[in-house]
Amino acid sequence: MKRNALIKYMKASGCEFVREGGRHSWWINPEMNKRSAVPRHIEIKDNLVRKICKDLGIKPMK
Repeated sequence: MKRNALIKYMKASGCEFVREGGRHSWWINPEMNKRSAVPRHIEIKDNLVRKICKDLGIKPMK
């Protein structure tokens, strides 16, 4: 999956960007007070996308 598509989905789900890390971007879901790191790769594997969504407490992408 493309990173840009994941970021659009996270924003639409209410997640907010927190900061840039060394190799990852940190995102938070303020409603559930959960956060997750998103790698700065162009392509992100589907298993990792599901884990990021689970960590943020949002529905997995289809």
